[in-house]
Parts: sequence; C-alpha cells; structure tokens
Amino acid sequence: MRRRKPTTGTFLRIPLSDGSFGYARLLESPYAAFYDYRTTAPDSDLDRIASRPILFRIAVRHLALEAWEVLGRRALEEPLTEPVVQFMQDRGDFRRCTIFDTAGHERAAEPQECVGLERAAVWERDSVEGRLLDAFQGRPNADVEHLEVRLR
Repeated sequence: MRRRKPTTGTFLRIPLSDGSFGYARLLESPYAAFYDYRTTAPDSDLDRIASRPILFRIAVRHLALEAWEVLGRRALEEPLTEPVVQFMQDRGDFRRCTIFDTAGHERAAEPQECVGLERAAVWERDSVEGRLLDAFQGRPNADVEHLEVRLR
C-alpha cells in the first residue's frame, strides 16, 4: 500500500541521532517549519507541539518526509502562513544579492541585508536532523555556517 504524500499543515516527528525527537510542520511545498521542541520520548500532542516557537523555516527534499513520522494535520496558524524569506548571492560577485519570498516578491539587496536570512537551498534529511540536534545542543552547525551570506 502506498503512503499518501503529507500536505500543508501536517505535523512530523523527527528521530534524531541521540535518540531524542524533533518536530516540524509542513508549509507550502517544499518548505517546512521546525519547532524549538525536543523530547526524549515521542510526543503526539499537536496542541503542545504547535505552541512551541519556530527555530527555522527551510525547503526540504521530499524524500526526507518519508523518513519522518506523520502525526496529524491542521490548518496553519497565521504566523506559519507568512511568506518564507530567503536570499541568493552571486558566486562571482558577492556584492550582488537578491532577497525573495514565497509570495513572489524579489529585490536586489546589499549583502548586509541578508544577514540572518536563510540562503536559498533544499536541505537533505541528514542535514536537517543534524541542524536540529546542533540547535538543541547549542552547537554551531557547519551547514548553516557554510550557507551564511558572504560579506567580503
């Protein structure tokens, strides 16, 4: 029997390499929001999960979703319906940046304006799981650091 593809608003439980669990919510494909919520035992309480702050919102390769457990689905709350804002930076000339969002807005930007934004990238399952665990353990994440905006 083929598993149905999770849709917008679906909650996911993500097993992490240390035996703990992280949680996410699907936004408009391919984006997901990852909660600042970690448990040592599986939690299925959608209200409790949804009440936690969001750590980050990124694009995730669809194959990652098959490895994570679907917990249920609800309509997205207002903050999660806001466009995801990201940046792109020219490889040849770091001074050329573009800020864009999932609502279709786009504009040229200075590199300094991109500080704190996510670089446009599609994350693999292992990288997302590592990023979550690093965030929970207060460690820098090599993938995040590699994708930061270049200022010079």
